[in-house]
Amino acid sequence: MSKFMKTISTLKTLMIFTSSLLFIQCTSEPKTIAGADGADGVDGTASCVACHSNSHRDPIKSAYAISGHAIGETFVRGTNGSCAACHSNEGFIDFVNLGEANPDGYTNPTVISCTTCHDKHGSFDFNNDGYDFALRTFEPVPLRLINPDYSIDLGDKSNTCVNCHQPRTGDPTDDGTGLVTITNTRFGPHHGPQSTILEGIGGAQLAGSVSYPAVGSATHRSGSSCVKCHMGETTDGNDGSHSNWATANACIACHTDGAPSEVSGLASDLAMLEILLGNVVSQDGTVTGIVIDGHSNPGTFTFQQAQAAWNFITVMEDNSKGVHNPAYTKALIKNSIEALD
Repeated sequence: MSKFMKTISTLKTLMIFTSSLLFIQCTSEPKTIAGADGADGVDGTASCVACHSNSHRDPIKSAYAISGHAIGETFVRGTNGSCAACHSNEGFIDFVNLGEANPDGYTNPTVISCTTCHDKHGSFDFNNDGYDFALRTFEPVPLRLINPDYSIDLGDKSNTCVNCHQPRTGDPTDDGTGLVTITNTRFGPHHGPQSTILEGIGGAQLAGSVSYPAVGSATHRSGSSCVKCHMGETTDGNDGSHSNWATANACIACHTDGAPSEVSGLASDLAMLEILLGNVVSQDGTVTGIVIDGHSNPGTFTFQQAQAAWNFITVMEDNSKGVHNPAYTKALIKNSIEALD
């Protein structure tokens, strides 16, 4: 065997021997003294399980089943492009992600559900960033159909609600001669004036003996929110949580004597205004009643009569019996009565 080959053979032997030492070193017990075991950390899944468990979600599903969002009326209109953003799961998701729903509507719209409002967490650092409940949007909401330059910011998860609970049309304007022509039975803000009533805007502010409060000054606007009042701890399983029915448990911290179900005197004032509106005669004398059974009556009326009708329909559509903003609601209705009486 040549010297070169012997050298190669020797090197191979050394490499095998060295490798065996490494193997022994890797698999043998360490020669250092073991340190003390550290304390166990928090289970990495604990914060997830708090919400993502059947025990947490089942009561939410039961509450949601009795909500207005869960019933069919909220999504059957999703086939209409102008309604789909708030009346279908697909429309709302597209509205949030793309800025608008499909203008042609959706062939098979699905009901508003968990995925309508919730998507994925923006952060998992809940201790520092807070729980975001995986909501799709927290941004202040422009009044996109009546005044896109005005945004409502409730400062918490309630901004999600404002996206749909806002008027579709603005209060009436005269035609330049002091008249307003109502062309259909859907005159009014169309079901969604809750956010503007809470803000203290959107009504037709007729002059009268009752002053209008400052915008944004309502206690329920400055000291509470949609989520706090409507999604608090349930009293009997039929309110609060994801039912979105206001719960008295959210009220008792301030209303220690019990939460009022309506603003005192408002029901009688609304009844009075409805009678007055029912007796209004159109300018050509062919129509009696600018509001009949809660709906507008097509015809041409004076600007003041149309404003009073707008206020009545707005407060009825708000459906809080004045609770959202008592002072503003009473001013709208009292001054409308004075304008007609």
